Amino acid sequence: MNSLRFSLCALALTLSGCSTLSSVNWSAANPWNWFGSSTEVSEQGVGEITSATAMDESAINEALDGDYRLRSGMKTDKGNIIRYFEALKGDALALVVNGEGTVSRIDVLDSDIKTADGVKTGDAFSAIYDKAFGHCVAAVEEEGKGVECKAPGSEHISLLFTGSWQGPEGLMPPDDVLKNWKVHKIIWRR
Repeated sequence: MNSLRFSLCALALTLSGCSTLSSVNWSAANPWNWFGSSTEVSEQGVGEITSATAMDESAINEALDGDYRLRSGMKTDKGNIIRYFEALKGDALALVVNGEGTVSRIDVLDSDIKTADGVKTGDAFSAIYDKAFGHCVAAVEEEGKGVECKAPGSEHISLLFTGSWQGPEGLMPPDDVLKNWKVHKIIWRR
């Protein structure tokens, strides 16, 4: 009899569209999402966000499974107005999604999001590269003072390293200084 009452109550709540239940992330409740379903940076994009994803809040939110709080904005890039979305995890900035029409760039700052090779923000330069030559360049102005390196074996993924160095701006630090720099963000470009 108790199981019948429970079943009837559960059925009533489900059918009534209770507002408490509507805010539940049901995709996280699926057993196949309990293990190993973390978002990853790949050649195609970040998680379900790819170059085909529309620069639309609902499309990006859906691609992120509603795991982040989104806020939008606009900025100028080489005289063009570019729309972007910031994905927040709590109060921390986790992702920045840029593009016109569809996604063209994603900056990953969340250390829970790794590349297919397991690289994440906070990893040391020396754990990924022996030397900068052939892999890295001084970061462009937009990135500030840092060094941007192509991820090993990738055409679309770059790693931005930052650290302390007292050398001239615009020049890359020597390898013995770079070895202690850390991945500040992972950048995916179309």
